[in-house]
Amino acid sequence: MRPSPVFFGILAVAVLGGFLAAYGDSASLFGSKDPMFIAGVVLLVAGGWIASLTLHEFGHAIVAYRGGDGGIADKGYLTLDVRRYTDPVLSILLPLIFLLIGGIPLPGGAVWINRGALRTRATSMWVSLAGPLSNLGVGAALCLVIALVPMAQGLFYGLSYLALLQVMTFLINILPIPGLDGWGALEPYLSPQAREFGARVRPWAPLVLFALLFGFQAVSNLLWNVAGAIFRALGGSGIAGAIGQTAFLFWRN
Repeated sequence: MRPSPVFFGILAVAVLGGFLAAYGDSASLFGSKDPMFIAGVVLLVAGGWIASLTLHEFGHAIVAYRGGDGGIADKGYLTLDVRRYTDPVLSILLPLIFLLIGGIPLPGGAVWINRGALRTRATSMWVSLAGPLSNLGVGAALCLVIALVPMAQGLFYGLSYLALLQVMTFLINILPIPGLDGWGALEPYLSPQAREFGARVRPWAPLVLFALLFGFQAVSNLLWNVAGAIFRALGGSGIAGAIGQTAFLFWRN
């Protein structure tokens, strides 16, 4: 279970971004837009988001492994190597592009679980919940760090937006829609007919959700409002999160 050097490389990108954001001129966001600050926020948030994607899938994998699926280790899912969880284009590049374009964190990776090897229905439920809960945990940890550790304003903005994205990722994944983790958590307790229905619509149901998020502002606003409420309940600053989002989506402003 030794972590992959790839994971540490991703963290290094996020740390570099944090350094640039901290020493860039965040006040210029509403004026000349200092490139150092903007680049720092982009690297911090993008690197942090890919690292959290890795932790999300590792959460699924470690719970499945401890719950009876011994093949998880053979697939390399316990190495924190994002390449093991993903198709480089469909699972990293496209979600990252959508994140940069619309600020919506789409689910990216996937681990293949042998559900038949899991010991109980409750184990199967917790395998599905482990991923989203890891995002919520990362978001809560970031909020705690932001609240307790003095830091430069630029870093404060970047980490606040990264924490908000973690909450939004949790919220999207926990929706009870076939193909998302919320449905996976319910599925062991559903009737055979409901599971069959879920299997039929799983390939396209998330696409309908994402089309609604990108095509209808009211749907996107609803999810962002709920995510913002959870973020603030964890101690996050809504204003700082909004400023960080403005910097990350600099091309729209």
